[in-house]
Amino acid sequence: MTLGLAAASAMMVACNQKDSTPTAASPATETTTAANPDIVYVNSDSLLANYEYFKDVRNRLQKKAEQKEKDLRTQAESFQKEVQRFQQNAPTMTQQQAQATEQRLMQKQQQLQALQQSSGNELMTEESEEMNKIYDRVEEYLKQLSTEQGYKMVLTYQRGNSAILYGDSTLDVTKEVVDALNKTYESEKAEADKKKEAEKKK
Repeated sequence: MTLGLAAASAMMVACNQKDSTPTAASPATETTTAANPDIVYVNSDSLLANYEYFKDVRNRLQKKAEQKEKDLRTQAESFQKEVQRFQQNAPTMTQQQAQATEQRLMQKQQQLQALQQSSGNELMTEESEEMNKIYDRVEEYLKQLSTEQGYKMVLTYQRGNSAILYGDSTLDVTKEVVDALNKTYESEKAEADKKKEAEKKK
């Protein structure tokens, strides 16, 4: 299953503002202002390609989708064998037996179709929930970064699908964002692993 997670970048906007009124016109103030632009951008393609949490989510959902597809295929093959046996044995069945078997097979086919639909909906719902978590993580960090650096806006850039046709590379904070997000995620994973080990020892 190919995840549509590239759309995560569309919500990466942080508008936390700091009081930027200058206290005095001095060379030091001018240098600080130049070093901290009001507007920066994040390359969403690079972010998603390097954010470990996103990659783990994508791999987990892909494995889950593959397992569901395998289970459905196994059930479909089993159903097809039942149909073939019915077709082979139909000439020797009474009319009542044939009708009962045919009705049972029709009901089973409907159940398989419903299961396939529900499995697809379940995966879509879970993917949507994971997307919201990614939005929250990125947005929370960008708010923090904007507060610390004095950014008034963080834009998102995606080649071929962006309002930014060109951006000076000095305004690109993608690496800083990815590094910080991955550092946080690594700490969370380490803490989760510790809890799992502690529970096993109980």
